[in-house]
Amino acid sequence: MTVEKIIMPQLGESVTEGTVSKWLVSVGDHVNKYDPLLEVMTDKVNAEVPSSFTGVIKELLAEEGDTLEVGAVICTIDVQGEKTEAKEVVAEVTEKIEQVHPTSFETSDSNKQRYSPAVLRIAQENQIDLAQVKGSGAGGRITRKDLLKIIETGAIPTASRAKAELQTSETSQLEKQIQSSAPSVSKTTVQTETGDIEIPVTGVRKAIAANMLRSKHEAPHAWTMVEVDVTNLVNYRNSVKNDFKQQEGFNLTFFAFFVKSVAQSLKEFPQVNSMWAGEKIIQKKDINISIAVATEDALFVPVIKHADEKTIKGIAREITELAGKARSGKLTAGEMQGGTFTVNNTGSFGSVQSMGIINYPQAAILQVESIVKRPVIIDGMIAVRDMVNLCLSLDHRVLDGLVCGRFLARVKEILENTSKETTSIY
Repeated sequence: MTVEKIIMPQLGESVTEGTVSKWLVSVGDHVNKYDPLLEVMTDKVNAEVPSSFTGVIKELLAEEGDTLEVGAVICTIDVQGEKTEAKEVVAEVTEKIEQVHPTSFETSDSNKQRYSPAVLRIAQENQIDLAQVKGSGAGGRITRKDLLKIIETGAIPTASRAKAELQTSETSQLEKQIQSSAPSVSKTTVQTETGDIEIPVTGVRKAIAANMLRSKHEAPHAWTMVEVDVTNLVNYRNSVKNDFKQQEGFNLTFFAFFVKSVAQSLKEFPQVNSMWAGEKIIQKKDINISIAVATEDALFVPVIKHADEKTIKGIAREITELAGKARSGKLTAGEMQGGTFTVNNTGSFGSVQSMGIINYPQAAILQVESIVKRPVIIDGMIAVRDMVNLCLSLDHRVLDGLVCGRFLARVKEILENTSKETTSIY
């Protein structure tokens, strides 16, 4: 009998750590190869980690809520029979979970300068100068283990006050941002009174917070808004929605029309369908629309793949299916990966104007607000029309006002010319 290790797999190409959200086994349980052991949550996906061996659970090395670096040991298993090579196990498990994105690293200084929140926290608490630490992770990345080894030896490299004040690198700025912006549950900083409720920040909420902070820090946000007259669209959809529901078995929502118009406009303005990649901008060929789906305590962003190739009916079906899976906790890793542009239906809860935080590393997000009746001037006369605001947040490193203005104008044109005579649902 041998003892084998299960490690934290890489759940996406840019993921460096994962949070144990729920153990599905206990010490002493017998498991078969590929049986699920635990649920792991990142800012991209909530996935089950399967066993790489058949055997008995010997030790659980992480508690629910713990965040571990990729490659860290999660648990150990007593295995009977022939030993499997560790490299084969890691590759096999990672391939099953990733589904879409392969694991890849490049050895460069940029990897060394991107620190996880756990590394930044340990460095801050122990006054460790990360610039003087040599990382043992992929591409020279500094890991929690590197810092813990330094702390054990007592030889902690520290920076002088003058050096700290003059430091202007992106890493230093990120560290300061996290220190100043991260929410604290400490009672010394937030006074609690009788009747107050303390809600632990764990699991998906931590992942959302980390990704939103990264997006706001790294991407210089700008935003613009257009007002769209969707009276013809509203009349068209309302005239066919009952027959559509009876025939297809799901709702024809306004949101499907908006997603279709965005996909068509991205085809015509591919610059908007881009991502920032440090020394270059990646203009994506596929148009994969991320849609924001809110549950009671979390926000999920499933993806409609190749949205430009789908009909309004096809998009409406996917919206219904993906939203249902998100709210029932059945989304898979593949259904949440590969998005190139996000459309957020903020109008579903009555919003009329908002600025969305970009879904990193995408370059833009569009907020579709509530459709409301407003008085407008047409040919010198007042008329009541169905109007909607479209608010576009953009990464100003990738996009400028000109292309975004033209993109929004095209979305507006498509929507305002949507009618029974010009637009097919099928």
